[in-house]
Amino acid sequence: MVTPILLAALGGAICSRVGLFNVGLEGLVLFGAFFAIVGNYLMGNVWLAVAFAVVCVMLFSMIFAYLSIQLRANVIIVGISLNFLALGLTSFSLRAIFNVKGAYYDKNMQGLPGWDIPLIKDIPWLGDVLSGHSPLVYAAFLLVFVFQYFLFRTVSGFRLLAVGENPVAARSIGIKSKRIQYGAVLICGILCGLAGAQLSLGQVTMFTENMTAGRGFIALVATMLGQSNPIGVGASSLLFGFMDAISIRLQGLALPTHFTMMLPYVVTLVMMFFFKDKSYLAEARKANESSR
Repeated sequence: MVTPILLAALGGAICSRVGLFNVGLEGLVLFGAFFAIVGNYLMGNVWLAVAFAVVCVMLFSMIFAYLSIQLRANVIIVGISLNFLALGLTSFSLRAIFNVKGAYYDKNMQGLPGWDIPLIKDIPWLGDVLSGHSPLVYAAFLLVFVFQYFLFRTVSGFRLLAVGENPVAARSIGIKSKRIQYGAVLICGILCGLAGAQLSLGQVTMFTENMTAGRGFIALVATMLGQSNPIGVGASSLLFGFMDAISIRLQGLALPTHFTMMLPYVVTLVMMFFFKDKSYLAEARKANESSR
């Protein structure tokens, strides 16, 4: 349950680090979920479907990048517009491509395979927890440490951080800030495409209208709660994924469905009270750039 949130939150963190507050995570993940199913339907191969979803989401993320970076449009407005575009376009395309309303399901469609980890899979209870998941699940947690190392231990990572902290100073020393921002948005598109593919091919092997159900917004909160630090984002995503799983478990205890479904979102609102603003936000605004 945590993987779509974590992948999208990492994408949001990368955008945030270059001064772009990407509110369009919800739409990008929804695009990823839809195009993963379309790719599987057209090509009949789950890995080609994942690649197809990633490429399509990258194209839509470039719309966000061009409007926000090149045309200097308000990133909040652009992100919200992208969410509405995803909701409407996927619903329309569902009818146009599959000639169905609401949801598309094919019993012959293959989803992402589960990987059994040798030795660990034989350990009671722990084997069921850690083994048997799709490759994207393991990749998501691995990427937390990859991005942590990249941001704080490499020259390219420091340049990326410099663009977000003070774009004017970064440009004054020859750093191509726009190129780095475009690259960050592309990375976000890749991660959101993987998040959507995990959602539609790794969990249920189907697509339903608005199947993200706010996970992109939860990922946005995880990004803020983790202060755009990959390890912090990973911990926040684990919390929200855990509450999402708990809400499903509670449905088996004869509790009202509406109560259990709202639990992850209530926790999201509660967590927002713990989010503290930082001084570099004001500095970014003074530099006439989109702040984190």
